[in-house]
Amino acid sequence: MTKAAVFGTGSWGTTFAMIMARAGTRTTLWGRRPEIVEAIDRRHENPDYLPGVTLPETLRATTDPAEALDGADFVVLAVPSQTLRSNLVGWKPDLPSGAVLVSLMKGVELGTTKRMSEVICEVAEVPQERVAVVSGPNLVGEIMRGQPAATVVACTDERAMERLQEACHLPPWFRPYTNPDVVGVELGGAVKNVIALAVGVAAGMGLGDNVGAMLMTRGLAEISRLGEVLGADPHTFAGLAGMGDLIASCTSPLARNRTFGMNLGQGMTLAEATAATKQTVEGVKSCESVLELARKHDVEMPITEVVVAVVHDGMPPAEAGMLLMSRAPRPER
Repeated sequence: MTKAAVFGTGSWGTTFAMIMARAGTRTTLWGRRPEIVEAIDRRHENPDYLPGVTLPETLRATTDPAEALDGADFVVLAVPSQTLRSNLVGWKPDLPSGAVLVSLMKGVELGTTKRMSEVICEVAEVPQERVAVVSGPNLVGEIMRGQPAATVVACTDERAMERLQEACHLPPWFRPYTNPDVVGVELGGAVKNVIALAVGVAAGMGLGDNVGAMLMTRGLAEISRLGEVLGADPHTFAGLAGMGDLIASCTSPLARNRTFGMNLGQGMTLAEATAATKQTVEGVKSCESVLELARKHDVEMPITEVVVAVVHDGMPPAEAGMLLMSRAPRPER
C-alpha cells in the first residue's frame, strides 16, 4: 500500500491528508501542536481548522517527524511557505531516500525569490524529478462539504506524477489532472494570491464588478508575463492552476486573500486585518517576494506593485486605485 506523510495540520494540509486517506493511501499527519494531533488521532477531528468535520479513522497523526516519515512514498509539505526552509532542515535527516516530496504551498520565498520546489530541491538535496507540486482551485470549505473539485499535479517525472495522481484521486469527489510544467503551476498558485488581495481591496471599497474583472484579467496577464520569462508553458495559465485558481481566489468569500483584502478596503489596518484572520494569508508576505522576482527579471507587474504599497508601505487603497487607473494607455497584451 502507498504511504504518505503530510506535514502541516492546517486546513489544507488536513484536507489533503483526508483525501489521500479516503483514496486508499496510508496517511499520517504531522503536527507541531500536541492538542491538535491528539484530536485528529483519537477523536478524528481538527477542531481549530475544520470544526464539525469527521476525519477518516484510517488517518493517523503524530508530533514525531521520524514516525510520520518512516516508509513514506510521498512527503507532502503543507506548512506556511516562509517557514519551509527552516522546517525542512530539521526533517531532512529522516526523509526516505526514494520518497517524492510534494508541495501544497503557494508562495515565493522572501530574500531568495525561490519557488517552493526550488527550496525543497536545495534544502533536501534532491533532483527536481523527485519534487511535485499540487495546485488549483481547491477551496477547503467546499471540499469538506463534499462538493466536487479538481486540482493539478505537476512533476517533471511522468511516473512520479502519475503515482501521486493515483494516490489522491477520489472519484467523483476530487479529480487531479497532470501537468509537467512545475514552474507554471507554482507561479499560478503564488501570484494569484497577490491578485486576490487586490480584488478584495477593490470589493471592500465597493468599486464594482468592472474593476474586479479588470484586476483579474490584467492580473492573469502579469502572471503570464512572469511565467514566460521563467520558462513556463503559457497554456498552463489558461487551466486550473492558472485561470481556475485565480477565479476561485478572487471571487469566493471562502478565499483568505480576498477576505483579507476586503478588510483592508473597508478601512482595517494591516494589524487589524491580520488579527481578524486565524490562518496564514500567503499573499501578504509573498507579494514582496513576487515583486522582487519580477524586478529581477525586468517584468512589469503594476498590480503587484500597488498591493505591496498598500499592504506594506501604508498607501491608502484609494490612492493605489488612482495610481493604477492613471497609468498611460497601452495595447492589451
